[in-house]
Formats: sequence, structure tokens, C-alpha cells
Amino acid sequence: MNSNDPKRWLQRIHALDNRAPLRILNVCGGHERSITLAGLRRALPPQIELIPGPGCPVCVCPEEDIVLAIRLALQRQALVVAFGDLLRVPTNLPKGEPRSLEQARAAGGEIRPIASPQEAVATAHANPQRSVVFFAAGFETTMAPIAAMLLQGVPDNLSILLSGRLTWPAVAMLLASETPGFDALVAPGHVATIMGPEEWAFVVQQHQLPAAVAGFETASLLAAFYSLRRQQLTARPFLDNCYPQVVRPGGNPGAKHCLEQAFRIGDANWRGIGIIPNSGYHLAPAWSHHDARARYPELAAEERHRHGAMPPGCDCAQVVLGRIYPDQCRLYGNPCRPRNPIGPCMVSDEGACRIWWSAGARRKAAAARGALPDSIALVKRSTQPIDER
Repeated sequence: MNSNDPKRWLQRIHALDNRAPLRILNVCGGHERSITLAGLRRALPPQIELIPGPGCPVCVCPEEDIVLAIRLALQRQALVVAFGDLLRVPTNLPKGEPRSLEQARAAGGEIRPIASPQEAVATAHANPQRSVVFFAAGFETTMAPIAAMLLQGVPDNLSILLSGRLTWPAVAMLLASETPGFDALVAPGHVATIMGPEEWAFVVQQHQLPAAVAGFETASLLAAFYSLRRQQLTARPFLDNCYPQVVRPGGNPGAKHCLEQAFRIGDANWRGIGIIPNSGYHLAPAWSHHDARARYPELAAEERHRHGAMPPGCDCAQVVLGRIYPDQCRLYGNPCRPRNPIGPCMVSDEGACRIWWSAGARRKAAAARGALPDSIALVKRSTQPIDER
């Protein structure tokens, strides 16, 4: 069988005994985008439920970090650089104040979107008399190049406001709860490429749930879904690597070395969720003098009292935890839309709400999760531009 043929994988899935429900959690915004735009929810047997999970680093970036970045730009005249999605994430600041980095830029702050850590270094070199702050949020795949940047050396005028997170602790937290809400896991291939597939072995070893690592093409995802259903039917869960072209045992030693040298692992706040143990990257002591929180302790201390809550009425945290579908949020579509995002899940290209809306899911789902919302079941990939209004 051609392992790259999605139709053949679908045939194999439909040929299995699909009478029992199977709830599969994905942990990657890229997976959710591929699943949704390819219409996989509609193509799979209805008993297989695909649940978007905590795969968006922008969505869980603490509110206090965003507010600190705003204060640094407006009150300390720092030149703030950040990955583009971060600029539009709203906070709960009082009306009349800039509530996002984008609004802070409109109010006179110098804030620039960048696409890579190298751009942050280049900006600092080009502005030697300025204090440049790199506001860096992301998971392992983003943190590895930032770690490499630090190891290569950075200018003295560059500070790092780090909001890096690890993916697996959020899944571990869900599995440790009384109602994890899923029966199997599809793990992100790009994270496993760096950290190694073994990082997800705890799902099988500690919780006896099926697990599979998948890439981002339809065939790889369907191969993972087939494996997960087979594991369920045989009652023999194991960690299956369905992305062997890229994912190797042990991961990427060079990238892991960079992460180990540049960062330390500690507890971290996830917006709307709270503190998750051992889920955050923190600068190692050798780079503490580049820590923006240490360079501006008075502002950092002022913002620590913020609880990082979602905006009133926003259910992004429940979406991130896989408790509800995006279109079951109270604000989904009205008033929260990509052009006027209320919650962070509608901002980022990796946010489930933004993905669903861009794919055409316009109607809110009334039923509780467990029944597939019609609005996403009927989505077909469009070749026409999406109207996001």
C-alpha cells in the first residue's frame, strides 16, 4: 500500500470496527489546521472524534507578559520586537489604555513584528543606543532557535522577555485530572523531531492510552488515526511513530543541547489555566543579565499581580483544554472574529477558533461536546478567499 495515499488510509480506517467511540486529542495548531482544512472530521467514521487541544503558544501566553511588553514600549521607550501573532493578542487592561501591542504601537510605542530570532539580533545591532526587548513566546520548536541565538552571542542592549512553554506538561495535567476528555493522543511531529518521540511515552506507560506521532500531511495524520483505532481495538497501546521520515529516536541532539544550555525548566503560568509544573522555559544563569524581567524589575513586579484571566465571556481556556469546541465559546463569531479578536484563540494562525473560522465554521454549536458540530462537519476546503468579517 502507498503510505502517502490518504484515500487508502481512509479505506483502512473505515474497514475497522468503528462501533466504539474514540476521542483523539491533538496537541498542535498545525495538526488542527491540516485536519480542518482537509475536512477530515467529515471523512472519518462519526465515532472518531478529533479534539483540538493546547497547541497554541500565543493563546496561553500570560497576560502579564503582554502587559509588561506594552509597558516597556510606552513607559521605558524600549524597542520591542515580537513574533507577529503576539501583536494582536488582547489583554484586560482598562478601557482607554492600549490593550494590545498593536494598540501600543498606535499610541507611539516602537514595536516591530519579526519572523526569526536573527531579526531580533539584527535589530539590536542596528540600534546600539536603544534598549531592544525580544518578546519571545513559543513551544519547543520556537525555543530551540532562540536557544541557538543565545549560544551564538547577543548584543548587550538586547533583552529577552521569555514566554516559552513545553507541550507535554499540559497533556500530563489533563491526564492527571478526573476527566481528561480523550481516549488517545496524536503528538506533534515537529516537537518530536527536536525532543524525540520518547517524550510522549508517558501517555502509554502511565495512562495506558494509545499514542501516535504524526506529521502535517493528510496521509501521516490518517496513518496515526488508523494506528490509534487499531491500538484501541487490540487493547495494546503503544507509542507509534507515523512520521518516520523526520522523527528519529532521541530527537535532534544539537537542538536539545542548545535548549539544555540556554534554559532551565520550571513552573509556568498558562493564561486562563494557571500554573502548570515544569512547563516553562526560563533563562539559564549565564544569560540572566539579558532577562527583561531582571533589567526592569519594577515593571515586572508591578505586573505580577495580574492573574492572566481571559477577557470576560471568553472561553479560550476551555478550548485550549479540549473541553469545548471553538464554536461553543460564548463569544465565537459574535463579537469575536479575526478582525476583532476578543480572545487569543481567534488571533493566532495556530488558535483553534481562528482555524475554524477561516475554514468556514460560522454558526455556533448548541450541543455539548461529544456530538460533532454541524458547522465544522460540513466544512469543505475552499479555493476562494475567506471573508473574515
